[in-house]
Amino acid sequence: MKKNMGSTDKGIRVFIAILIALLYYFNVIEGTLAYILMALAIVFLVTSFVSFCPLYTLLGINTCKLKK
Repeated sequence: MKKNMGSTDKGIRVFIAILIALLYYFNVIEGTLAYILMALAIVFLVTSFVSFCPLYTLLGINTCKLKK
């Protein structure tokens, strides 16, 4: 897997995942919506840690800075 995520993109994804987890913890979101958003948060965390997003590959997006 070739990295295709920059540090800003990873930071935003981690922030969103933490925000979703806090909303779930404080019962702001619940039920099916909560489970869907928590699954999305887990995907965001995993893709942030591996610096690779499969959807970016399909769309031809690369936010990773190129090394020169």
